[in-house]
Amino acid sequence: MKATFRSIVRATFHSLVLLIAANAQAQNLFVSSGGSQGIDQFTPDGVRSGFASGLSGPAGLAFNNAGDLYATDGSGNIYKYTPGGAQSTFAGGLQQPTGLAFNSAGNLFVGDEIGNIYAYTPDGVRSTFASGLYYPEGLAFDNAGNLFVAEPNGIICEVTPDGVQRTFASSSAYFFGLAFNNAGNLFAADLGGNIYEYTPDGAQSIFASGLDDSAALAFDSAGDLFVSGTGGDSIYEITPDGTQSIFASGVYNSYGLAIQPAPEPSAPVLLAIGVTIIFAFVRRNCVRPNKIR
Repeated sequence: MKATFRSIVRATFHSLVLLIAANAQAQNLFVSSGGSQGIDQFTPDGVRSGFASGLSGPAGLAFNNAGDLYATDGSGNIYKYTPGGAQSTFAGGLQQPTGLAFNSAGNLFVGDEIGNIYAYTPDGVRSTFASGLYYPEGLAFDNAGNLFVAEPNGIICEVTPDGVQRTFASSSAYFFGLAFNNAGNLFAADLGGNIYEYTPDGAQSIFASGLDDSAALAFDSAGDLFVSGTGGDSIYEITPDGTQSIFASGVYNSYGLAIQPAPEPSAPVLLAIGVTIIFAFVRRNCVRPNKIR
């Protein structure tokens, strides 16, 4: 009886491991490239492959919670890509759209060169969320739902969920990409090659410097920051303590980065977790039968 029980627990645990491994999905890095007029993807260990092609000046990238990738390009379109790479036009008629960001409700926000921020519902209904900005570039949401917008005149604008605007930070930098880390600090890319870090109350420090240039930013789940640029051909990886390394080379004119979201556990994985917990509880707490002599 005892041996049989242990074998069941062991087999359940092994099944759980296999199911989690099958369900796991690497957080690949997606990069827009004006050089190739497409979108490339990189595995966490740097293996590169083409994901999309035939774009015209691809720029901003953003994932929704379902794992679909959205991209802007110079034609004024926003394209949607399924995880398998199937392309469709999500929206059109924009004036040089650049940065993209999703809020927690799943609505997509995009800026254009005439100073507007548009919001799109998941089914594509558009409304004007903010206007009067100066060439809005990078977009990023904080946990409270406030939208932060990088402007190349050295301003980072904060827009509340109800559309109220204020200046969050100002500098002599040419701001482009924005990204929040898990601690809620905002990172801003300066095309001059610096990365600035801002605490929630606006205190500024230089997180990294000496890059070829810096345009797009994206954090992975480990807290490493990826940086691409428009002048060089490198993608940098910067650890939370500021250590820099070159993650990949040969990517030219990159205005967009996005990290593939980690998937939610599937139903079989959740079931296996529950079964394993139950068996562990029974094994620890239930009275075992006496050995048969």
